[in-house]
Amino acid sequence: MISIRNIVKEYAGHRALSGVSMEIEKGKVFGLLGPNGAGKTSLIRIINQITAPDLGEVLFNGEKLNQHHIAQIGYLPEERGLYKKMEIGEQIVYLAQLKGLSQAEAKLRARKWFKKLEIESWWKKKIEELSKGMQQKAQFVATVIHEPELIILDEPFTGFDPVNAEIIKNEILELNRNGATIIFSTHRMESVEELCDSIALLNLSHKILDGKVKEIRNQFRTGTYIIEYEGQGVQVGSDAPFTALSETIADDHTQLTLRIKEGRKVNDLLHYMLPLSNISKFEEVIPTMNEIFIQAVSKQK
Repeated sequence: MISIRNIVKEYAGHRALSGVSMEIEKGKVFGLLGPNGAGKTSLIRIINQITAPDLGEVLFNGEKLNQHHIAQIGYLPEERGLYKKMEIGEQIVYLAQLKGLSQAEAKLRARKWFKKLEIESWWKKKIEELSKGMQQKAQFVATVIHEPELIILDEPFTGFDPVNAEIIKNEILELNRNGATIIFSTHRMESVEELCDSIALLNLSHKILDGKVKEIRNQFRTGTYIIEYEGQGVQVGSDAPFTALSETIADDHTQLTLRIKEGRKVNDLLHYMLPLSNISKFEEVIPTMNEIFIQAVSKQK
């Protein structure tokens, strides 16, 4: 859906984006990741046409990004922007009309969303009367009410308790199942693993990593495994097809973390251990997205 091609953006001599390119597949959830100052917000602002790139271009469904695409995008910014003195219902309807809905259709959809999120009693309340999490719910409705093809969510779970974060997460997944493409920018790596099909990682204005989440995690595999077996302290000889990294001994079992030696296979590991122990647990240690994030960013420093 979105092709980002060699985008360069500078602000008063500071380079925010340096030749960034990426493809965002239609109907998928795409994670845009990076530490503070990496360039994420600059790229989001360009896609939303709040600012323009100095070099490069963005294509929307194969067409160069232009003004009529704005109505096809829903944007939830990290810095919330609702009018504090305005009634919530009136405000949602007003914002929906700016995206091209008639007043009648905007009211109908707003009522439907308020009922769905169990916030019907908020219609006449003002934003300043609500908690941060409640404000976030209202802004989420404003973001999706016009049923955009592309939804951009910048830290969407900020201010939510776990129950409401789960509600919004499920709404995001439902919107995606119904065909919306979602760009999801966050620092919460557990959300990335749960929600995203693909990611791009920015750091210091450059893209340093991108691809499908599963493939990226596989790229960072190290051949590390955990074996838990009954009893204590199996003697591991020098002929073992692995290197022991750590050992934790409990009353009735031992947990061994190990790394398979180069040229050896998982079957070699099991063939070696099975005659020595009664194995109760065996699993590969695949790095989390949080670990990959830290490793990739640290490598660039």
